[in-house]
Amino acid sequence: MTIAIRTASDGSQIATMLRGTVAALNQEVPVSEVKTMGEMISEVVSTPASTTALMVVFAALALVLGTIGIYGVLSFLVSNRTREIGIRMALGAQGGDVLRSVIGEGVRLTLAGIALGLAGAFALMRILSGELYGVNATDPLTFFTVAILVGFVALTACYVPARRAMRWIQWWR
Repeated sequence: MTIAIRTASDGSQIATMLRGTVAALNQEVPVSEVKTMGEMISEVVSTPASTTALMVVFAALALVLGTIGIYGVLSFLVSNRTREIGIRMALGAQGGDVLRSVIGEGVRLTLAGIALGLAGAFALMRILSGELYGVNATDPLTFFTVAILVGFVALTACYVPARRAMRWIQWWR
């Protein structure tokens, strides 16, 4: 049996009074788990809140690992084009043209990746929306921020090795 009592006094005083009243009526009826409404609400909310905190930690870890992976792959792809960059510059291509070419290819790959990632996120948001607590599953700020971060990392991953290759080739001449 569960009894709910509304009172303005302290919960510990009510618990003592309740136990005494029940014991006076019937000694064999145990009184267990006397809780305030705040304690009950805290228990109900703590599980979704801890699940959300765990999801935030894993999402941040995935974002860090994803950005490191994107940077590594794009940087590797651009570094492999060092000979091509050297040949283009030897044939008279300007540094800006070569840089635009390399970054343009990186932008195309990045936009394709962002589009696929957003499509996957929108497809999974119905499944994950039940696990979110206090956050909308279609939060446009989150989607926009992650897309901008991925784009920035990808552009940096293309620019830095291409610039390094052009500088090395110009120094070599």
